[in-house]
Amino acid sequence: MITNLTPNKIDVDFQKGQSILIDKPICWTSFKVVHQIRKAVKVKKVGHAGTLDPRATGLLIICTGKMTKSITEFQDLPKTYLGIITLGKKTESMDLETEHFEEKPVENITEEKILEVRNKYLGEIEQIPPMYSAVKVNGKRLYKYARNGETVEREKRKINIYKFEIEKIELPDIHFEIICSKGTYIRVIANDFGDELGCGGLLSKLRRENIGKYNVGQALTIDEFEKRYSCN
Repeated sequence: MITNLTPNKIDVDFQKGQSILIDKPICWTSFKVVHQIRKAVKVKKVGHAGTLDPRATGLLIICTGKMTKSITEFQDLPKTYLGIITLGKKTESMDLETEHFEEKPVENITEEKILEVRNKYLGEIEQIPPMYSAVKVNGKRLYKYARNGETVEREKRKINIYKFEIEKIELPDIHFEIICSKGTYIRVIANDFGDELGCGGLLSKLRRENIGKYNVGQALTIDEFEKRYSCN
């Protein structure tokens, strides 16, 4: 049973175990959020249930103490994202973390083509984890290979896209909503989506709105959490 989400009392026992909904700010790593929570509540056993990339914002579930045993339950829940795919550019990281190395025109891209490609990304699909990710190969994080200019073989993974709605098209930007299974890299969808259209693409904005029934509207910012619960 998953309990104790978003504590609203001052006398919370984080050592015993709590689950906290945090609205992760842009340019923070998920590990930095964990570190900040650990520092604020003076508890060593702290973890998160599903990484958000540094440039992504939104819902991050942090577990402390005995509630870290529930991390797998959270990870298995479907995730809802809102974001923007920007067509016409490609980067190594598949988002704005790295400089673009290719640029192509998008004037010939129609709504019909976009919706046609969208349909290929519904249901069960296979995806190769990006080089700029925390996946380990031979005991080493992929992003460490990538930062050294190395590329290594990665195995395809099966994921599920339960919903993929195109909310608005303002070329070169495509606004979307995706509900997907754990292990889905939205950056890879953005990159592959652009490749399918023949112009390239990258993920220029991403926000996680939901993890299962838990919504970012219930979450605390880091500042709010620290003001309410910090032991310092």
